[in-house]
Amino acid sequence: MPGLRMEGDGRRLAAALCLVIVATASVAPAQLVVVKNSIWVMSPRSMRAHHEAAIANYGVPNYGGTLTGVVLYPADAKLAKGCRPFDATAPFKSRSGLPVVLLVDRGECYFAVKTWNAQQAGAAAVLVADNFEEPLLTMDNPEGETLTFLANITAPSALVTKSFGDALRIAASKSGEEEVVVQLDWRESMPHPDARVEYEFWTNINDECGPRCDEQAAFVSAFRGHAQLLEKAGDALFTPHYIIRFCPARFAGTRQCASECINHGRYCAPDPEGDLGAGYEGKDVVVENLRQLCVHRVANARNASWVWWDFVTDYRVRCSMREKKYSRGCAEEVVASLGLPAEMMAECMGDPEADADNEVLKTEQMVQVGQGNRGNVTVSPTLVINNVQYRGKLESTAVLKAICAGFKETTEPRVCLTQDMETDECLDNNGGCWRDDKTNITA
Repeated sequence: MPGLRMEGDGRRLAAALCLVIVATASVAPAQLVVVKNSIWVMSPRSMRAHHEAAIANYGVPNYGGTLTGVVLYPADAKLAKGCRPFDATAPFKSRSGLPVVLLVDRGECYFAVKTWNAQQAGAAAVLVADNFEEPLLTMDNPEGETLTFLANITAPSALVTKSFGDALRIAASKSGEEEVVVQLDWRESMPHPDARVEYEFWTNINDECGPRCDEQAAFVSAFRGHAQLLEKAGDALFTPHYIIRFCPARFAGTRQCASECINHGRYCAPDPEGDLGAGYEGKDVVVENLRQLCVHRVANARNASWVWWDFVTDYRVRCSMREKKYSRGCAEEVVASLGLPAEMMAECMGDPEADADNEVLKTEQMVQVGQGNRGNVTVSPTLVINNVQYRGKLESTAVLKAICAGFKETTEPRVCLTQDMETDECLDNNGGCWRDDKTNITA
């Protein structure tokens, strides 16, 4: 966690605090929920069957659609794990001309590196075969690592079981045999029960956490227009959330808890600079997270919930902690500029010095714990759509596509029916389905 980088005893204390929080959350049911897509083996006939795969938390899953392609496996055993760049002068191609779904083995490098190397070599999608039998898990971005290519990964990826991976590998390695054709299907990966989508965005006001903070800021800025259109039309119900920690009893009274917590240790956030003796404090982050929650609550009470997007965008420009512009006065000025009543904001925020619970922040701590298929929320940013955690890169068009897949068929709003997002246009040659001829993706 970038916000916990500090030296000496402070760092060890922060680590201990983090461990207590994670351990507390881990006893809750459904902590590790894997979001899956379906894989239908179309040929050879002897392999025809449906299989499950775990969607990776990077790249762009084709929510609401399918991709039909040919499974290929690297002929060179040294490249079987996908950890080295493939020969760019000889990109992967199938004999039939269908898109390539590259199968690589798990191990030796980050999952994202495998996908990037495969994408660079012409793969339209990537399957990673597990190296031992276990329940499917989510392939995630590496924590604490800066991979410059991560934002450029567009190929969808998924983890498959060892047994299924072994079968695909054997079939794909048979020279001159029938091609292994599969259909990757994301149509049921996103629940789509009715004509309204409900989604949550777990974020943080701290903009000093490196690439993850930059990713959040870029997303909010780019997605703001789509979000406000959906909310104003009543097509979506949006709720912002913030991960709120607490100070364990054995650390009560320590310098760290005093610096990073409000309401006598009940609600905490890591120091934004990772240095208790410099810059802003963790409790500043908690107060501003609370303020943004109250902006949404007060705006919602005035039937203008979309104002939250305006506040967050303006706040990042005017009150950035990274640029040393932050002050509570600055944040209050942004609130005032949006016409939100100061008395309603004050009532919502309460007294951060009081030895008492804060109803807003206590609620945040409770909803962090997963219920049913939802899963715990332990990191930001996290996007939850129709009670399912979104998988893929946090990018405006990719997220909009996932949200649009959450509407019941034929109820998609106009924002989902743009040229880039078309899902129900009747095309002359494709039976009424949208199709990208280049990638053979349909929806």
